[in-house]
Amino acid sequence: MFSGIVEEAAQVVAAERDGGNLSLRVKCSFADELKIDQSVAHNGVCLTVVELHPDDTYTVTAIQETLDRSNLGDLRPGDAVNLERSMLMNGRLDGHIVQGHVDTTALCTKVEEVDGSTYFTFRYDVPREMALKGYMTVEKGSVTVNGVSLTVCDSTTDSFRVAIIPYTFEHTNFCRVREGSRVNIEFDIVGKYLARLRELEAMS
Repeated sequence: MFSGIVEEAAQVVAAERDGGNLSLRVKCSFADELKIDQSVAHNGVCLTVVELHPDDTYTVTAIQETLDRSNLGDLRPGDAVNLERSMLMNGRLDGHIVQGHVDTTALCTKVEEVDGSTYFTFRYDVPREMALKGYMTVEKGSVTVNGVSLTVCDSTTDSFRVAIIPYTFEHTNFCRVREGSRVNIEFDIVGKYLARLRELEAMS
């Protein structure tokens, strides 16, 4: 479980395919604190550490289903990936409840500067039947973009906008997001449960 508060925008140093799987070798400042089998969110995708290396790098593997649902397959050496270790149960929940299970990707359609912050507009394609199950955004609700917990504004049936303050812009890979960039989206799990309860009530 995660909170959507990114710890570091780390560097991908290697990306290697093995059949349908992709192994990513990542360099970060807390690599020496990691353990084998530990969960780390990469652009919002929960992956398991499978190998540790002495040069402040570690390796994780993403399977084909994960690659189909996320932008991890787009990563190349030199790219920045947002990292967050799993949440400690004795701390504050500064973001919102994030599972690390990316639902889909979205395309950035607009970037604009407004009063010292940067606003990003994203458009996604989710079938109506999935939207009815909670795979959607709501005004002032929460959404996770590349692992970052954000508040939705200007929500429509297939798009939304978020405001990124300078600190988040500089300390995550939002500084590399442009029009046409593909990002990972995880919709709010609370909304999914509420939609499911409503569905079950309608069936009874």
